[in-house]
Amino acid sequence: MTTMAEVAKQAGVSMTTVSHVLNGTRRVNEKTIARVHAAIERTGYRPNSIARALAGARTRSIGVAMSGISNPYFMDVISAIEAEAANHGYALLLADTHDEPDKELRMVQELVLRQVDGLVLAPAPDAHMRTLDYLATAGVPAVLVDRFVPAGIDQVGTENERPTATLVKHLADLGHSRIAIVAGLHGLSTTEERVRGYRAGLHESGLPVDDALIESARIPYVPADDAIGRLLSGSNPATALVVGSNSMTIRVLRALRERGLSVPRDIALVGFDDFEWSDLFQPRLTVIAQPTRDIGAKAIELLLSRLDDRDREPQSLRLPATFVHRESCGCKAQGDRGPRTVVPAA
Repeated sequence: MTTMAEVAKQAGVSMTTVSHVLNGTRRVNEKTIARVHAAIERTGYRPNSIARALAGARTRSIGVAMSGISNPYFMDVISAIEAEAANHGYALLLADTHDEPDKELRMVQELVLRQVDGLVLAPAPDAHMRTLDYLATAGVPAVLVDRFVPAGIDQVGTENERPTATLVKHLADLGHSRIAIVAGLHGLSTTEERVRGYRAGLHESGLPVDDALIESARIPYVPADDAIGRLLSGSNPATALVVGSNSMTIRVLRALRERGLSVPRDIALVGFDDFEWSDLFQPRLTVIAQPTRDIGAKAIELLLSRLDDRDREPQSLRLPATFVHRESCGCKAQGDRGPRTVVPAA
């Protein structure tokens, strides 16, 4: 069986450095981290596996790492995860990643050090997928929610492309030809998929794609003022907005209000994600609602299944979303909640 000493020798570092890389107990430069991970991959080293086997029983705890505090959508998902985990006798340990790759890795390492049985993760945009590499090396089961990655790991989320195309086509049917999108965080699969859905909706409506009408955030929680300024400037501004997440919708509405613009009188608006107070906005928001309770429940189901059978084939599940028709799109009031249309998963 490969030892930490062999990994250290392969990487040309000390055993202490290997330990710091695996456990996040001290800052290590990126080149050294890369050498250690390469040595782990070559040797097949699996830390904690013996200790876990000797411990025998599970800790009955699950780590949850996502941008929960700052993202209303994820708060709903976390609530669903907690309820389903409690039904099976598990407690949650929650870490807020703020969608920052470095912070995500540190938070996940802390959860692993606390011997959680497994993790539910909404991965931050990290091209090197360091957190997923770390979890694979540590032998800790994980399920991804919302954001999909091209890796052999359990993951569950919502269909994104077809629902976004539905929003675009609805605006086009109302007569809009200058439809813009303020997407989510650059580098996330949800952002990329919703932008693809936006392009598909334009194509299906016979409208050209103008890249000047596509905005996405390069860093988490960036204000929407600059994006709105660009989209509404010039001789041919946007007359309708598709917004890629509920946290971004709040920032866009604030930016429009600061410019003295009214929805939908001055500009139509639809968004991805429903949230509890959507009915309290004036006008009420036309949105795509994600099945947050089903996502949370399915995440726990997949994780517990993985704990029982480490060798089963990973599953990647897309759940259907719902088009909720209210008034921010410019349509007349639709009653208490407005009609709902299920947009099936692909």
